[in-house]
Order: sequence, then structure tokens, then C-alpha cells
Amino acid sequence: MRDRARNRTTWRAIALGLLLAVPHGYFSIQTPTPTTVSLIYTVVLTLIPLLGLNAFLRSHGRAPALTHADLLTIYSMLSISVAIAGHDVMQGLAPVLGHAFWFATPENQWQALFHHRLPDWLVVKDIDVLRGLYEGESSFYTWERVRAWLPPVAWWSAFLITLMLAMLALNVIISRQWTERERLAYPITQLPVAMISEGRSFWRSPLLWVGIAVSGGIDLVNGLHAFVPTIPVLPVRSIELSGLFTDEPWRAFGWTPVCFFPFAIGLAFFMPLELSFSCWAFYWIWKMQLVLGRALGMRSLPEFPYIKPQASGGYLALVSVALWKGRRHLADVARCVTTPLNGPDRTTYRLAVVGLGVCGAGILAFSVRAGMSLGVAATFFGFYFLLALALTRLRAELGPPVNELYDIGPDQMLPRLMGTRRLGAGNLVMFGMFWGVNRAHRCNPMPYQLEGIKMARQLRVDTRRLLIGMALASVVGTVVAFWGFLHVHYRRGFSGGFGWEAYRHILHWLSFMPDADAAAGSFMGVGFGVVMLLATLRQRFLWWPLHPAAYPLASSLNWTMSWMWASIFVSWLLKFAVLRTGGLPGYRRAMPFFAGLILGDYLVGGVWNVWGVLADRYIYTFWH
Repeated sequence: MRDRARNRTTWRAIALGLLLAVPHGYFSIQTPTPTTVSLIYTVVLTLIPLLGLNAFLRSHGRAPALTHADLLTIYSMLSISVAIAGHDVMQGLAPVLGHAFWFATPENQWQALFHHRLPDWLVVKDIDVLRGLYEGESSFYTWERVRAWLPPVAWWSAFLITLMLAMLALNVIISRQWTERERLAYPITQLPVAMISEGRSFWRSPLLWVGIAVSGGIDLVNGLHAFVPTIPVLPVRSIELSGLFTDEPWRAFGWTPVCFFPFAIGLAFFMPLELSFSCWAFYWIWKMQLVLGRALGMRSLPEFPYIKPQASGGYLALVSVALWKGRRHLADVARCVTTPLNGPDRTTYRLAVVGLGVCGAGILAFSVRAGMSLGVAATFFGFYFLLALALTRLRAELGPPVNELYDIGPDQMLPRLMGTRRLGAGNLVMFGMFWGVNRAHRCNPMPYQLEGIKMARQLRVDTRRLLIGMALASVVGTVVAFWGFLHVHYRRGFSGGFGWEAYRHILHWLSFMPDADAAAGSFMGVGFGVVMLLATLRQRFLWWPLHPAAYPLASSLNWTMSWMWASIFVSWLLKFAVLRTGGLPGYRRAMPFFAGLILGDYLVGGVWNVWGVLADRYIYTFWH
């Protein structure tokens, strides 16, 4: 009974997680940078003092305040709440609510073009209410403003919460297949699991402190430069290769930075070797596709090599392979749901399937009421959840330091595949309104949910209260994120954020009504075929070095992978050398050093960032 109680999350821990979600969400609204990294540094920073509290109590002969189950639940709840307030959820959705009316002018003709198609219950139209948001030096806390914002915030909150509950149900359905049967690596979870499970022994490794000293020392020097300019900046991200490629067709390489982020080197070390190799190798293969297009003068295909359609097709192939591998498990789930026998697994799966159905119906009802047709809404969110599953699979198998699915969601692909006239103006307007949940998926909550379930099974924690904590964190995180957005920007002002991207797409679709893009559809098929071919080769030949998941991941040439490729390359090279010289024992001995690289960046660089937000000034950020 005592072991069972120790492995079950206490309600006290859930309450603490909800309480801590408030400052975490508020902080992320002011600086969304933490949410563009797979392992969120603000959550790790919170975990450290909680572990310190337990260590203090043990040293005084008392029982720890929080069990492993409690710490894991708090970690997962905070990861989800921070993700909701992050760069590609609330930072994309909230700006859409008032942008169309504040920035409408007689010249851009937005009022005549699509104002009448924006549902009154999903937007704020009152210019006097919006003035305080965009001009700042005001307060959200007046009755007129609260009354104007309450309906759209309530409806969008209900939508987001329903979306995340559907993700949670999907994760419950697929988690056993990916965690226990396929035994995916889940590299992102290795550091928090070690911190929670190993206790004081984790901090006793000399190599851990060497790693902390290296990365923390870099951040300390670069942060002090903001106060004492005579202190030189250590160049971890100042090399640019594009100046080397000035002749045709090599100029097609474009922006190619060389950055050495210590935390990224540390995170990539925990990736399987063939996966880290595939990431940087495919990055350069994508670059060579650009050079090939320039060399061949592909004027008839101006977007060659159609990177975004290829990536979209690649992710769909990735989730197709994953679902095919798990077909027997899905059949078992179906039998659990349809047969009258009872049991804990059967009850869990029944609740998950019923919950998924109810959430799916709610999402479709929301979309239809907003102006979408039922068929298009079902296609849109079917595409959306396939991409979310692909991203979750990518994180579980590959565990990259960052991930990005920019501009490849259903809001961008369906108009190119079907043509805007066939979709209709009502659907297209809502495609733009859904931009906030489709923009880039860097902080999609679904991978954090699955990683929490995986860590619970690894630490033998009862998942029932963990799931309740995740669901409650979705609710509180959404409310805090909306409140934080309004509270902060009514004081500081708001330039419009990512709202312009959403309405740029709506304006393009409704003004020009482009037809279906046959080339984009074809290259989407190419991306699908390449990933399927790579998956087949990897299945047939054990020596095949290129992992299919890395092909679409490495396609983000304009941002994520360009920042990260050099760090992943260095980590791959170091891990290759460690395994070649010391084998598996050598790898295990080296792990604390690379964990230290992560923690040093998070501890020192993270503190600089927190200080900068509190002081309302830029000091130093350890990531981009």
C-alpha cells in the first residue's frame, strides 16, 4: 500500500501545479522564446528548487514533500501550460481577434472584402476597445473592455481546451504502442527523468558540473557584456556561411548560420546516433535541392523544390508508417471498446475513445457555427490531427532540440490542393482564423502530453491523476494565457504580432482566388514517397544510415534547422567519437557532461532572460 501511495500523484501536487501555471503562463506571454525549444527551460528551472526542497527535508530526517509522481505531474502540467501561452499557440491566436478591424483602411479594403464574414462572437470589432490594446498605456480592467473581450475569449478558450483534450485522448490510445511495444527513445525525457529519479546522486557527478561550468560560463560572460561592454562576447552564434557562396548556382544556399548552442549540443547527444546524423545530413540535402533548382533554371517551377509541400507530404508519410506499425494495437483498442468485458485497460480505452468522439464533435460544431462546411471542417481537422500525431511521433522517436512545421498545415495545403474557389470564402476566412493553432507547431501541447505519460510509465507512476492534472493544466493554462495577453498589451501596447500573417493569407485567397496548384500537389506526393522509401530502406537494411523522420524535420531552412544544424553536427561527431573509443560504457560516463551543458544554459542563460523580462530590458538570450 505504501508503494502504491508513493506512485500516485497527490491532489496537493496537482494544486501546486495549477498555482505555478499562473506565473509560468504570464512569463511566457512576455517572452515566448522558451516555448520554441523542445525542453522548456522555465519548467526545468522550477523543477530544480522543488528537488532542492526534497533534499533539504531528507537531510533533516524528514520525508520528502513531493514524491516522484508529484514532481513528474508538476513538470508535465507546467510544460503544457507554458506551451499554451507560447510562440505558436496563444501568440498566434490572440492577435487574430482584433487585427482585422484595427488595421483596416480604405486602401486595403478589408471591410468590404471579409469583415462581414468574421463571426461576431469570435472577434472584437469595437475600435475604442482595441485602441488601448494596440496603443498601450491603458488598462484592460474596465467593464466595457471586459464585456467586449469576454465572448470571443470564452469561445476560443472552449475550442482550445477541447482541442487539447482530443490530443490527450489520442495519446492515451497510442502511448502503449509507442512506449512499450516499439520502445521509442523519447530523448527529450531523459534529463527530467534523471533529475527526478536519481535524486542527490544526479548532482554528484563531476562531469555534470564541468558541463554546467562550460555552458554557464559562456552565458555568464555574454550576459555581463550587456552591463560592461568592454567584456568581449564569446562567439557561439556569429558565423555566417552565405558570404562564401557568392557565385551561381551556389548563391541558392542563402542564409546559412553556424551556431554552437551548448544546450542544443547536450540535447542532441541524447538522440540516437543515426537520427542526429540524418538531421544535419538532410539539411544539406535540402540545400543542394535549392542549388539544383538554380542550376537547372526551373523557371516553370518557381518554388522548386517546393519545400513546404514536400515537408507536409513527408509528415503525412511519417504518421502513415506509424499507424501501420501500430495497426494490431489499434485493433486491440477497438476490441477493448466494443467487447463487454471489463478491466482497467478496457475502461481507459473506452473513456479515451468516447472522449475523442465528443471532442471531435465539439470541434466540428464550433467550426460549422463559425461558417465552415461540415465536410471541409472534417477534412481540415483530420489533416491537423495527422500532423499533430506526426509531430508527436517525431519527438518520441527523434527528440530534436527544436521542431518546426511552419506553413505546412491544412490551412496552407488544402487551398493549394483543392483551389480556393472550391473551398469557398467562408471556409477560407476560418482557415485564417485558425492560423494560431497551425502556424508552426513548435510548442504544440501534444508531444508534452505523451512525454508525460511515457515518463510516468518509466517511473511506475499511476497515470490516472497525471491525466487529470494535464487536463486541468489545459484549462488553467488557456485562461492564464488569454488574461496575460490582454493584461500585458493593454499596458505596453501591441504592434499586431502574428495577426498580419493570418490576414495576409485571407487577403490573398479572397482577392486572387488562386486555383489548385498541381506542382505543389505533385511535390507533396514526392515528399510522401521519399519518406516511404526511406522507411522501407531502413526496414530492409539495418546498415541504412538515413532516418525517414529527419527528412521533413530538416526542411525548415529559414529558421529552426538553420540555427541548429551545426550544433547537431558537433553533438553527432562527439557521440560518434565516444562510442567508437569507449563503447556503451563510455557513452554512459559522458552523459552527465552533456546534461550539464543543458543545465548550464538553462540556469545561467535562463536567469539572464528572466532578469531581462523583470527589468524590461534585453540582457542576453542563450537561444536565437
